[in-house]
Amino acid sequence: MALEQSTLDPAKAAHREIIPAREPWMGSLKRGQHFRIVDLGGNQAVDTLFYSSVSLDERYSAQGTIRAQGNIYLSSGTRLLSNEGNTMLTIVADTCGRHDTLSGACSAESHTVRYGIEKRHMHSCRDNFLLALAHWGAKYHRDIGKRDLAGNINFFLNAQAAPAAGRYVEMRADMDVVVLISNCPQPNRPTPVEVLVWEQPT
Repeated sequence: MALEQSTLDPAKAAHREIIPAREPWMGSLKRGQHFRIVDLGGNQAVDTLFYSSVSLDERYSAQGTIRAQGNIYLSSGTRLLSNEGNTMLTIVADTCGRHDTLSGACSAESHTVRYGIEKRHMHSCRDNFLLALAHWGAKYHRDIGKRDLAGNINFFLNAQAAPAAGRYVEMRADMDVVVLISNCPQPNRPTPVEVLVWEQPT
């Protein structure tokens, strides 16, 4: 897939934030805002879910997105569809090349398979998702948990070329969305990432 640079200046972003290694992050985007995730260290996998701000019942659909674009990888021009068939975001810039939407989030079970039984209780992306959802639910008095998890995107995973620090993916929000990120805690990915938000470009 073609690489595409963004024209937006990081110095003019309305919001910039570093997500520490192994940590979750949750935030909101308004329709028309642009959202960038930067792989600062060059070897991270950023597990990401999107929900409609109106109802968490409407959420990113890996199956719908794959079916609509006829490709299992995501890159510039990909429309990220919800389980209701609506376009949630569109990837407008990408310096990585392709992103995985099949592998899902690491968990206690996957850690056991990859690293051995003694690593079963190592922190995982699934844990990060659940912790962030619990915090968000308590803040807004919502009953949310495991049933609200869906198949996620793994930004920067399965890149075509060797990892490189500073690669990014940028999206335009096509509806008001809630973003849920796990900055993957696997032992081979202990690096921070940065998120940036711009108001609707003129």
